[in-house]
Amino acid sequence: MNRPVFRKFAAAPHIVWAALFIAAPLAFVVYYAFTDEAGAFTLSNMSALVTSPNYRAIFLRSISYALIATVICLVIAYPVAYIISRSRVRAQSTMILLIMLPMWMNLLIRTYSWMVIIQDTGFLNGILSAVGLPNLHIINTPGAVILGMVYNYLPYMILPIYSVMVKIDNRLIEAAHDLGAGGVQVLFRVIFPLSISGVISGITMVFVPSISTFYISQKMGGGSYDMIGDAIERQFMNNYNYNLGASMSLVLMILILVCMAVMNRFSDEDTGGVIV
Repeated sequence: MNRPVFRKFAAAPHIVWAALFIAAPLAFVVYYAFTDEAGAFTLSNMSALVTSPNYRAIFLRSISYALIATVICLVIAYPVAYIISRSRVRAQSTMILLIMLPMWMNLLIRTYSWMVIIQDTGFLNGILSAVGLPNLHIINTPGAVILGMVYNYLPYMILPIYSVMVKIDNRLIEAAHDLGAGGVQVLFRVIFPLSISGVISGITMVFVPSISTFYISQKMGGGSYDMIGDAIERQFMNNYNYNLGASMSLVLMILILVCMAVMNRFSDEDTGGVIV
């Protein structure tokens, strides 16, 4: 068998997989988004998302919460990734393992754990009461939703940045110090430019699941702060309005693709991403 024919046969399973689980679902989403219950073409589903104040508020809330969670993850992850990358090899392995360990548990378990910690009668308020401090009301607030997103998606920010930082040659940093650069100058003129691909990869890996999340907002927000994922789930599972649910899914898909396109525009070929 010649090489071109062999390559076609080798690629066939991937092509079939992509057709069944990527192209076909996308086609169904587009079809339902632009049809009504009778199967006739309509733009009413898409226009409802624009004209309804409720749906506009949901989309704006999802984008704002995702942006806030992404910024917080970046602020926390960058110094953590730098500390890990400058540690000994054995210490790096241990710290990366500790970061990834919670990801081995189911999302439901991790979310319920935080509910137990921050609820009004939970572990945190129990400690505050024991030391004579006033209790905090965190559960069922926007802060609780963002907290859940930050906790669940923080490793997706740390690992890409770390994977790029660990490749930075220490001699570059030493050369910058020898030329009179201070710590802040080294950070912004040497380390950050060399790690920007990891930052872009981390931002994408956090923002995309954050904007489409639904379970975290339901449990930690008490169902009072609907996200796009919540609205889509409700249309499919409760209202059985596949057309409106598909139109929301299509808009969400476009938002995610635009986000990824913008991020790739400022990235390079060596993104330094890692698989979690």
